[in-house]
Amino acid sequence: MRSLLRTLAASAFACLLLPLGAGQQAAAAPATPRANPIGMTSGFYVDPRSTPAAWAAANPGDGRAAAIRDHIASRPMARWFGSWSGDIGAAVGSYVGAADAADKLPVLIAYNIPGRDACGGHSGGGAGTPGAYHSWISAFASAIGTRPALVVIEPDSLGDFSCLSQAQIDERNGMLRDALGQFAAHAPNTWTYLDAGNPGWISAATMARQLDGAGARQAHGFSLNISNYYRTGENSAYGNAVNGSLSASYGYAKPYVIDTSRNGNGSNGEWCNPGGRRTGSVSQTGGGAEMLLWLKTPGESDGDCGVGAGSSAGQFLPEAAYRMIYGY
Repeated sequence: MRSLLRTLAASAFACLLLPLGAGQQAAAAPATPRANPIGMTSGFYVDPRSTPAAWAAANPGDGRAAAIRDHIASRPMARWFGSWSGDIGAAVGSYVGAADAADKLPVLIAYNIPGRDACGGHSGGGAGTPGAYHSWISAFASAIGTRPALVVIEPDSLGDFSCLSQAQIDERNGMLRDALGQFAAHAPNTWTYLDAGNPGWISAATMARQLDGAGARQAHGFSLNISNYYRTGENSAYGNAVNGSLSASYGYAKPYVIDTSRNGNGSNGEWCNPGGRRTGSVSQTGGGAEMLLWLKTPGESDGDCGVGAGSSAGQFLPEAAYRMIYGY
């Protein structure tokens, strides 16, 4: 159990951490003081059961295994949770418990909202009803409890509006606001992030409006570039523009994190398993945002497309991972 001294140190660290993207001057939204999960831990958690780690362990004789183990599996990455996770309380509790036992900070992604990826189509699915989603996300938050964690809530959910009716958008926003409320109530040492897409998708002003509609004032921050390839500087500029619009229109701004797992070579304009991409900066605080994080696992497919033709979303492709290490 952590000592009182460490808890006090974490609280002091929270006061020093700038809660905005680099260069952003707007004041953050007032919020109830919460513990700082970064200060409560000694670095990011490396998942020993990630898909690249499991593949490398199962294929030691493959010529690609050492590179995948050393350059991908050994890095801190997020774990995604959805319907495939089974009992969500048990799955989340086990994962967060393992990280807590190692004194490390886990990064989790909740990906089970009804109508998930409705417009993109490659990662469709999600809980069957808003009521089912409420039960699922409540169990997710409760399983974290007082342990420190970072949670990104429903990637793409605010960029994926183009094929939805206003009633469907309102319903989705209600579910996202409820999700934020569940974490606030049941996971007091968790920082939550709503996903804000990427610089090539939605204008900053539109995304600010969509964030606010989904309850961003209650979130710790927002995430950028999940499963995409835009360079860190492009994301920082976009995140600051989103914050500028939030500040001007709604009177608050938020810190943001950037997915750098696959942005080492930048974007070529394609989002679904493009070739020639490369892993980016490893997970760290700062770097042009509140944090740079590996949110998408390098080598996991975006769907039946590009260099992942014939695969399904989330399937680990060792050749794609190997190519991403060396950028070809």
